[in-house]
Amino acid sequence: MKNYIVRNFIESDYQDVIDLWKQTDLGKPERGDNLETILKTIKFGGFLLVMYDVETSVLIGTSWLTNDGRRLYLHHFGIDPAYQGKGYSKPLVEESLKIAKQKKMQIKLEVHRNNKNAIGLYKKYGFGYLGDYDVYIIREINA
Repeated sequence: MKNYIVRNFIESDYQDVIDLWKQTDLGKPERGDNLETILKTIKFGGFLLVMYDVETSVLIGTSWLTNDGRRLYLHHFGIDPAYQGKGYSKPLVEESLKIAKQKKMQIKLEVHRNNKNAIGLYKKYGFGYLGDYDVYIIREINA
């Protein structure tokens, strides 16, 4: 594993983050994943962790934690495809869980049922299946 750093997002990371989210199919315009939204979630007690390769300055991964005052939600946890399967998810997950522990908050996430690698990773770190819930969303309210 190459040398890496995990740190909090700064605005100059934005383009790298968007590029990674496109590569990993995490970011889509309809999700509202823009700089304004990222900064707003950080302002309200969230975190966007970024992991960079120290030697190449390539963004390896992201972990976006939002805070609803009751629990943290893990979004956009992704590793650059060139770095997948090499252990980089471990320190990023551990740093995310460290934040939840420090905040004394639950941490919740959604994962596509077909994403077996992610499900395996999350189970390894103690995430349990919540139950028979279907998730519904309105992305744009036109009332």
